[in-house]
Amino acid sequence: MQRRGHLIAMGGALLLLGGCSSLPASGPTEYQFNRAQHDPRQNTVGYGIVQVSPELISVLDNEAPPRFSSLDADAPIVHQAHNDTVGPGDVLQVSIYEIGSALFSPSSAAMAAASASGTGTTPSPSTASSLPPVSVDGNGTIEIPFAGQIQVTGLTTSQVAEAITDRLRQKSQAPQVVVRILSDIANSVMVYGNVRQPSRITLTPNRERILDVIALAGGENHAEQADADYVVRLTRNAHIAEMPLQVIENDPVQNIVMQPGDRIQVTLQPRSYTVFGASGQVTQTQFHTPVLTMAQAISRAGGPLDARADPNAVYLFRFENASVLRRIGMVVDQNAKTAPVVYQLDMMNPSNYFLAQKFRMQDRDLIYIANSSSNKFYKFFGLISTIIAPGITAAWMAR
Repeated sequence: MQRRGHLIAMGGALLLLGGCSSLPASGPTEYQFNRAQHDPRQNTVGYGIVQVSPELISVLDNEAPPRFSSLDADAPIVHQAHNDTVGPGDVLQVSIYEIGSALFSPSSAAMAAASASGTGTTPSPSTASSLPPVSVDGNGTIEIPFAGQIQVTGLTTSQVAEAITDRLRQKSQAPQVVVRILSDIANSVMVYGNVRQPSRITLTPNRERILDVIALAGGENHAEQADADYVVRLTRNAHIAEMPLQVIENDPVQNIVMQPGDRIQVTLQPRSYTVFGASGQVTQTQFHTPVLTMAQAISRAGGPLDARADPNAVYLFRFENASVLRRIGMVVDQNAKTAPVVYQLDMMNPSNYFLAQKFRMQDRDLIYIANSSSNKFYKFFGLISTIIAPGITAAWMAR
């Protein structure tokens, strides 16, 4: 009888274990997670698990996208800072004022004939002549009648006028030249994307900043969207940086002075993250603040559930920059720009709550809160209790 009792107990234990393993679950436990990481048949994308630590937070902070203020240091100013010089593609209006026999006046031939016959001895007043619009060619030169080709790239309008005057002094009596820019291509930036009026914006000697030219392009296309959902991408001399619009508004240092040739793209990128597992709710949540921490993201989902969650195993899935992963010692393909990684946060360690307040969320991050290993055990006993409870109640009532 004693041996039979042991066999019954062992059979019950095996039945219990088999029943527990076959119960449904919302996701893997910490043990299953670690085992799958080392199994090539399950870990087909080659992810690694990295513990959230102060060193990791430092690496992630140092790998932040380049800020606009760094572009002035990395890409030295090529163009004149006053935005008043002439360059290829510009269209100029040239006006020439002359005294006496004028080269450019329609009546100059008649005046010359009158002077030869002796009938027109009265000095003529000054005459003004406006030449047809003059384009600056790809070599940075213009062609002026009686003056020939003149190199004007990098000159101001006053300097261009002086160069034309020097060429005409030997051919005209006291010429005076006035030059103005009709179409300013050299001193302009392109603004496009989610703005109301995508266009070429001409810079002035007032030295417009990035928020100025966005405003001149009509501002954001959807005013109801939060500024943090708009990303400004700046391309300057083959250097690229991007930053949320709200960060530029809140940090005057990032509102840098525009340079001719800059390209600004404004894009609407609503950011979101997803939460799975043993949390208060499985949800996809958008965030509109410039910075959202992991602690804030977990709290918005209700945090780990006391009855189901394993606080030791809170995971964050991300396709991280390859440079970050190399710095923390992970092996990443040399040609890869991003690679999958899983960051693990142990919420049973009180000091990790401080780290969670510094860990910044990114768009499309996925948080998974693992189930406790004992959760299936309690589920199984709950199922058994549900099955046998009516029989026990009926037996008690029969007595």
